[in-house]
Amino acid sequence: MKKTLLSIATMAVIATGCQHKAQLTSGVDPDNFDTTARLEDDFYQYACGGWMAKNPLDAEHSHYGAFDVLHENAQKNINDIIDSVSKAKNENGSLADKIATMYNLGMDSAKLQADGVSPLTPYLEEINNVTTREDVWAEMLRMHKRGNTVLFVVFGEADKDDANQCIAWAYQSGLGLGNRDRYCTNEGRNAEFREGYVALMEKLFAMSGYDQMSGKPAAKLAQTVMNFETRLAIAQNTQLENRNPIATFNRYTVEEAAAFAPNIDWKGYFETMNILDGMKSFNIAQPKYIAEVNKVLKDTDVETFKAYFAWHEIVSAAPYLSDDFVNARFAFFGTQMNGIEQNRPRWKRVTSTVDGALGEALGKLYVDKFFPAEAKTRMETLVQNLITALGQRIDMATWMTDSTKANAHKKLETIYVKIGYPNKWRDYSKLNIQGDSYYANVVRGNEFDMDYMFSKINKPVDKDEWQMTPQTVNAYYNATTNEICFPAAILQPPFFNMQADEAANYGAIGVVIGHELTHGFDDQGRQYDEKGNLNDWWTEEDAKNFDANKQALIDAFSAVKVLEDAGNGQPLYGNGELTLGENIADNGGLHVSYLAMQNAMQQGQVNKEQMDNFTPEQRFFLAYAAVWASNINDEGILNLTQNDVHSLGRNRVNVALPQVTEFLEAFGIKEGDGMWLAPEKRAQLW
Repeated sequence: MKKTLLSIATMAVIATGCQHKAQLTSGVDPDNFDTTARLEDDFYQYACGGWMAKNPLDAEHSHYGAFDVLHENAQKNINDIIDSVSKAKNENGSLADKIATMYNLGMDSAKLQADGVSPLTPYLEEINNVTTREDVWAEMLRMHKRGNTVLFVVFGEADKDDANQCIAWAYQSGLGLGNRDRYCTNEGRNAEFREGYVALMEKLFAMSGYDQMSGKPAAKLAQTVMNFETRLAIAQNTQLENRNPIATFNRYTVEEAAAFAPNIDWKGYFETMNILDGMKSFNIAQPKYIAEVNKVLKDTDVETFKAYFAWHEIVSAAPYLSDDFVNARFAFFGTQMNGIEQNRPRWKRVTSTVDGALGEALGKLYVDKFFPAEAKTRMETLVQNLITALGQRIDMATWMTDSTKANAHKKLETIYVKIGYPNKWRDYSKLNIQGDSYYANVVRGNEFDMDYMFSKINKPVDKDEWQMTPQTVNAYYNATTNEICFPAAILQPPFFNMQADEAANYGAIGVVIGHELTHGFDDQGRQYDEKGNLNDWWTEEDAKNFDANKQALIDAFSAVKVLEDAGNGQPLYGNGELTLGENIADNGGLHVSYLAMQNAMQQGQVNKEQMDNFTPEQRFFLAYAAVWASNINDEGILNLTQNDVHSLGRNRVNVALPQVTEFLEAFGIKEGDGMWLAPEKRAQLW
């Protein structure tokens, strides 16, 4: 996720001869269509209804779409690699041996059942031996070192005033239900979830034996934790508040932090994590919450901390213990909260765990086997074309002054592009994997990752480091390094098709590229300059125009009813404010990629003729819709709407596309049609 030099303008242009074109498909699959739907009224159903009928939800998914198909494929490929490595004779302590040992322990069902709770017991005994407030602090430090971030979390992130430097960030954490609103509101099924959460705690406290170890009934322990986490939740920022990069950057020296929150031993914490040396200052992202943690450390009794710590050890360990723990945890987090009927098979779960611990090691093997060099070359050309088109769109923005446009171009010209895989791979030589137990290796993997993360603090940012592995089906933009990244696994159909005419590729991966580029200029990204610093480079007039124009997207996505009954007898609507950044990126991605396709057509890189009875403009939008084809249950809709900054797939088509005049023109959509949106209601941003 880093770099500053962009030299792909000299990449080879895609061949455009007649023979090459004749070999290409349209990139549009008619089997995905539901031709009984009128596209002018419901484009999503028309473009994706056939796919949805062919891909019904199975027992192990709450939602299943194009991303999930590729994730399943990537996971199968990674499992094939792991399986071949695990069956080979490997040198003791080698990378292959670490992969094989961790995987085989996770797959050894008989050993997992025989071990039961025993791999967790030493940690529970450690917690039960806590007797003083000093012990509470020492135990919290031990938990943080192994990745169990109770109360708060500290991690390394760029200094918003000097993005070349990595500093420590203290951030709110420590809620078993994740979203603070699940504790504080009755929206949707939150009250029901709280009841289920307490029931799960009671069950696992008893199964783990911590109730007997502590001498307290499981029901009392569970209610103690629920009360304590509710107190923490009330003090936490909302998701919307955390989207404000200015409000979540509050610089403190260690001495200032000690004066602000004296019950938190900041110096001791940073010494324990080996990050005090060279520390000039650090960021407290949510001062209000840290102030509450400061109070909690003073007025909360030791037994409450012990129950809270023990619970977080238990629930973190449960997926890696015997089946009774796995099944109990899944019954709540999987079935009750997400409507998933059946847990993933063991091989998928263990593959994900090994992938999480040794991701780049597996990523190198994945790239060697599954990622063709020509795909990277073709993507580099597409990316450059999208960068050119975004520059044109910036120039076309009538609401923007010339001085701000100049700064926007400066930022665009310095974007660092990462495609496929890293230039250098992570070193796993210090990761200690042993043959004792699956969970013990999960803990060691967490400790290794925490040490690695802490080792970056108070040092220059490594701009060659990736924040996703090559086998990840996703993409990202990082504001502090001003970079876009497209891992290898996303560069395949329906996103990227080497055998398809470029109109479909511009509609699919082209929009993804444009989406990530636009994140540099969305409501959050626009606040960072070309160096990644949090810096207001906008005129007051431009900022007001931007805010006025983004309101069209907030209104459009907030007006969509996503559920008739969210479980409390009330309908649930989309959250246009929470999803604003992603909706801006979709809007920009569509406009920018469409212009890039038009440029490519003028250069002979796109077939201008109809293919499968669709014009290139129509193929563009059909390919875009295909990316978001998915099925989802009510629990999935509720969960994603409450927690995800992305809009639902259906809305990323039916709400996003009417904002794009070129879409309406491509399909002859007119006033009175369901997909019509009046010109004055269309967002005018990038």
